[in-house]
Amino acid sequence: MGLFDKLFGGGKKKVSKETAETRGLHMPDLNIPIDEKFTIHFRKNGGKFLYCDSDTEISIALKNIVTENSWQKSPFFVLNAALEKKFSKEGISFTKQAKESEIFFTTCEHLIAQNGSILVCSNQLKENKLNELPSNVIVFATTSQLVESIGEGLKKIKKKYSNSIPANITTLKHFQANEENSDDFLTYGSSSKNLYLLLLEDL
Repeated sequence: MGLFDKLFGGGKKKVSKETAETRGLHMPDLNIPIDEKFTIHFRKNGGKFLYCDSDTEISIALKNIVTENSWQKSPFFVLNAALEKKFSKEGISFTKQAKESEIFFTTCEHLIAQNGSILVCSNQLKENKLNELPSNVIVFATTSQLVESIGEGLKKIKKKYSNSIPANITTLKHFQANEENSDDFLTYGSSSKNLYLLLLEDL
């Protein structure tokens, strides 16, 4: 995807990024690529973004996150068996109990470009509410999970799980407390998360 090469490969395309970032909160989005739009809004929300084009880079990025936060002795709270298996050789310990961990390691359903949020459901959260999860979150996702809007993401979920639509559908959106979201009624019952996104290129 062209955007990520420009953002992380030393490209010079800055005009649309700067223009989009300086537009008012309720102004219509510029006609920019979906991946660039997501990145801009995600960073505005306070998320930490790590783009990787291979499993090797994902492994390195994850190790760097652990080192940066001194989480070597902290078990990761994981509810996804496939995710735990994929990263079982990374020297990370796992737990099924949220109270035993300060890090929630998860996948997601979709990445929402419209507002830079992460769409999750009971497949990731089970019956847990957002405010019951650890304050640190690491999300593993792929570029094919990018969608334009929440509505599009919900349609894809409905199509994918037509026989058994998952419950507990919600979005992770606020990744740091600030004046813009501190009084946002949509955050009631949740809390800001220190969130890292490990994004693997798969297109």
